Amino acid sequence: MRDPQPSDPQLAASRYEAERAGREGEPDTVDVAGLAADHERREREKLLAERRRRDRADTQHLWVERQILDAQRRGDFDDLPLAGKPIPGLTSGDPDWWTKALVEREQLSGLAPESVLLRRDDAALDARLDALWAEAEVREALAEFNSRGITARARPSDGPPLITPTRDVEGEVRRWRARRGASPTSPDGQHPR
Repeated sequence: MRDPQPSDPQLAASRYEAERAGREGEPDTVDVAGLAADHERREREKLLAERRRRDRADTQHLWVERQILDAQRRGDFDDLPLAGKPIPGLTSGDPDWWTKALVEREQLSGLAPESVLLRRDDAALDARLDALWAEAEVREALAEFNSRGITARARPSDGPPLITPTRDVEGEVRRWRARRGASPTSPDGQHPR
């Protein structure tokens, strides 16, 4: 008997399994017609699934248009801000206008490269330290700042070069005390008695 489609790998695999099962104690007959029928059924299912997927893709735009028309009938697009006016920033010629507007509108922060963030935080560090009350908090803030700088140096640069130096903790604590006119405190932040 001749194979219906000898080059089909699925049919060949099914035939191999059936032959192997036959050698392990099952009858030696291989139901080639049954294998071919199973193969044809699988192929029909694949074709139907492909046709359904293609039909969905061909008609999806109709669903979208229907949603838009329904929204128009409900008045969802009435009285929108800037209706009939140019989009702000679009005419400025700035290619990043949309990104800048998003950052401003959503009040996003911390989006700059670490070298830029560290430079900005270095400039504001004295004011941040002056707002702290305990020496332990000052030491913790300096340790966190220095740790960020060391970590940034260990990573590949994703922006401008990192030029912000780490801070000397003991020297900064002395400067903090001098700015506050405070008496020295113990490392746990408590004033000695």
